[in-house]
Amino acid sequence: MIISLQLESDTPLYEQLRNQIVIGIATGELAANEKLPTVRQLAEELGINTMTVNKAYTLLKQQGYIVIDRRHGAKVSPPGEDNPTPSPQLAEQLELLIAQATIQGIDQSGFHALCSQIFAKMTYRHA
Repeated sequence: MIISLQLESDTPLYEQLRNQIVIGIATGELAANEKLPTVRQLAEELGINTMTVNKAYTLLKQQGYIVIDRRHGAKVSPPGEDNPTPSPQLAEQLELLIAQATIQGIDQSGFHALCSQIFAKMTYRHA
């Protein structure tokens, strides 16, 4: 998986890294149980501070996307059980996205079409 960070973006680098890893998992670019680079390796590859990568990995671990083992490093979490109830955080983020789309003049059918296009790229499957 190729990670590309936008250094001039308003979005913090750790968030950009976290988001790209989540998308990589959802699209199948990162498989369940796939080993991720060490914090030091990834920081070196991306030319960023190790603390930035560590913060992204910590956030991914807290959110259940990766597991970290001192002996084996970080790897993608195995698929969990289906949970059709969205988390409050997901609902909050989606509300903001819908608000932004509405302000940009995208109606409900346009938003649904966009969501369908993006959803079609996702290959992640639960156990």
